[in-house]
Amino acid sequence: MKTTPSQKIQNAIESCLSEDENILLADGYEEAFVGIARQFNQAFAVYDRAKCIDILCKQMDADEAEEYFSFNVEGAYVGENTPAFICSEIV
Repeated sequence: MKTTPSQKIQNAIESCLSEDENILLADGYEEAFVGIARQFNQAFAVYDRAKCIDILCKQMDADEAEEYFSFNVEGAYVGENTPAFICSEIV
């Protein structure tokens, strides 16, 4: 049985966070979820940036998707648990 993106996220939360920890998730980008990272004892969700933009490209053209993502998603600070977006493409 294949794991759905929502199950993958739930499994990561259950295995990586204690009961009193929370992370913020980026709505609509479940398929781009990579995992949970920590920095200075703070947990946060991590997403693949390129996959997030691919998701947006289903709704708009590539330039619009890049601009929308950069400003409205990647550029939005929503508190200390703000998700991070990894650029894993090696040039």
